[in-house]
Amino acid sequence: MPHLKIDYTVNLDAHLDVPALCTALCATLTGYRDDTGKNVFPLLGTRVLAAPAPYFAVADGAPDRAFVYLNLRLTPGRPQALLDAIGAALLAEVERHLAPITTLRSIRATLHFDETPPSYEGKWASA
Repeated sequence: MPHLKIDYTVNLDAHLDVPALCTALCATLTGYRDDTGKNVFPLLGTRVLAAPAPYFAVADGAPDRAFVYLNLRLTPGRPQALLDAIGAALLAEVERHLAPITTLRSIRATLHFDETPPSYEGKWASA
């Protein structure tokens, strides 16, 4: 963990480089260090996935409205100040990617953290 899942309105596909956004957000997570310089998240456990929502309604339903929802699932136990800093870094990266599109569309983005201890966690990995 962490796993970052991005859902976004399909009307962004023509304007947003989603693979670049995923890569940048993954780099933000894997590059984040705590006060001692140690990686906050394990490199091989960090994943970013994105999927367009072909069916959506945003606000009043105007066709130029768009939305990006980011949900970061992580195991609990990190200090709130660290989570706040990570959230700010992720949102700054999202803003950097969405800013050029704001002249074309009304866009909102939400980042939500879910800290949940797993009731079961199985793992499989190839060599």
